[in-house]
Amino acid sequence: MVRVLRRTFLKAGLVAFPFVFGRESAQAEQHRLTLGTGPVGATLLIYGSALLDAMKAVDAGLNLREHPTRGVSQNVRLLEAGEIDLGLVTGEFAHELFAGVGRPVTELRVIAAMYPTPGMFAVRTDTRFREIDDLLGRPVVWNGRTSGLALQARYILDGLGLDLDKDFEAIYTEKLSEGPTLVLDGAASALWGGGLRWPGFVTLTTSPQGARFVVPTEEQTEKILAKHTFLRRVTVPAGLYPGQPQPIESVGSWNFILARADLPEPVGYRLAVDLNRIERGSFSPRQLGASTLRNTVAVAPSLHALHPGVVRYCREQGLMK
Repeated sequence: MVRVLRRTFLKAGLVAFPFVFGRESAQAEQHRLTLGTGPVGATLLIYGSALLDAMKAVDAGLNLREHPTRGVSQNVRLLEAGEIDLGLVTGEFAHELFAGVGRPVTELRVIAAMYPTPGMFAVRTDTRFREIDDLLGRPVVWNGRTSGLALQARYILDGLGLDLDKDFEAIYTEKLSEGPTLVLDGAASALWGGGLRWPGFVTLTTSPQGARFVVPTEEQTEKILAKHTFLRRVTVPAGLYPGQPQPIESVGSWNFILARADLPEPVGYRLAVDLNRIERGSFSPRQLGASTLRNTVAVAPSLHALHPGVVRYCREQGLMK
């Protein structure tokens, strides 16, 4: 059932947009879109804030509002229920949605790629742990049981024939801020996390004890990628964290901005145009540096998964046939 209060702009035939791009012309009128982000301390929330600010800079007529959530699982539920327009979704969740893992294939659509998330363990520098095998049987924090980080860990370690609950002493937390504390206090041997400048890793690497990262070996990486082909190699640039003088090669996935299934084609087109303007502008924030049209086409689960408005704009830009 159409939610009249939230989607009154549909009555206008979705032509009242304050921009002129090609054949798209409209009156200056504001419309509201909601963006599901994530909990406090999550990289998704940081990205979402940067996206909102950048969108305001390039499209004053697009009233994009943040809808804080408990994380990716809730974003997906709200999107599929049509209660939010856009949502930030991690790569492993996106894979399950579009592949129909344990559920029907989703009708949600990709608006843009966000950034890649390398999965890694962080341990204190005064410990002996240097390889994944060193952590077997040890207490490891996986963050929330249903979080995107925990799901990523399940896929990556499954590629090595390992199980989070059987091969480690699994610790699941209610808040992201609890993980670093458990490692620093010695209650946990390692914290699993992901992302570039992920807040949990920043806390550990800037602590007096310091931290180092444990990632799959080259042989292990080949095994993981062979079993789960949607995963990719991801490089953590040197110096991204204190005490990290060399690049780190790990495995991870790309995250996406997804749209509800019935988001109209002109709206998706408008969002693609705005994101491209951000990409090309001097005001593009660091957090949105990987959210390019080219990356979106390259890493989308499939071309069918892309929103029709995004497909139209990418074709106009010569990125798709």
